[in-house]
Amino acid sequence: MPSLPPIVLTFAASDPTGGAGLQADLLTLASMGCHPLSVVTALTVQDTHGVKGLIAVEADWVADQARLLLEDMPVDAFKVGVLGSRDNIMAVAKVVSDYPDVPLVLDPVLASGRGDPLASEEMLDALRERLLPVSTIVTPNSLELRRLAGNGGDAEGDTPDLDACARRLLALGCEYLLVTGTHEPGDEVVNTLYGRQGVLRSDRWQRLPNSYHGSGCTLASAIAAALANRLPVSEAVREAQEYTWQALARGFCPGTGQFLPDRFFWARDVKHESNDGAP
Repeated sequence: MPSLPPIVLTFAASDPTGGAGLQADLLTLASMGCHPLSVVTALTVQDTHGVKGLIAVEADWVADQARLLLEDMPVDAFKVGVLGSRDNIMAVAKVVSDYPDVPLVLDPVLASGRGDPLASEEMLDALRERLLPVSTIVTPNSLELRRLAGNGGDAEGDTPDLDACARRLLALGCEYLLVTGTHEPGDEVVNTLYGRQGVLRSDRWQRLPNSYHGSGCTLASAIAAALANRLPVSEAVREAQEYTWQALARGFCPGTGQFLPDRFFWARDVKHESNDGAP
């Protein structure tokens, strides 16, 4: 029998555009050499502009999808995205807590790219109380970080300090925190990895000119793929950032809204190179 590829189980909402959500996870994981397993947590109505509707799958169905897979196949990493309801958050937290040795990447998607809300306050409480403590690494952007951490400012009216917010989330139990700086000002995007001892690495990336649908899903899934391939967290984070930046830089715009990452950019590069010498 040939050896198994790394297997990653993703919990996510379906995105019909293929840009974000479950479809983004599957594309990314496959592109990085993993076999993806999927648990559907919600159905959405959306296009490249934003989310127009979301229906959460019943929590029992979410748990049953996962448990049957986990009883059948070994899993090397979990990736968690949009869960759709507080009950689903509780169900997923209960399932993954039975597998403490499997690394878990939590992408706390709280809103769509244009700001459509995807998480209520009670869902935020459940994320903090149940999923953050069992997460290996959490990957919020700066807006999500501030919302998850609550008021991180030193005084009323201050912009919450990212370092202070990061410390608050780490205190809730997650091992690592990768804060992405897309929403912060500057010519470069600065992504910072925090551990219990403070900042572990800070990576700077050229800011790309377009707006992208699914960049966060791509990054979190790429980290899960790298962890499933047994890379240490810091190396996994660096490799996942490189992969994501390349996918965004080669992104395409199939509709009238945001660009989508090209998660198989490397395959098209290889094809182009092979054709260069063709008669």
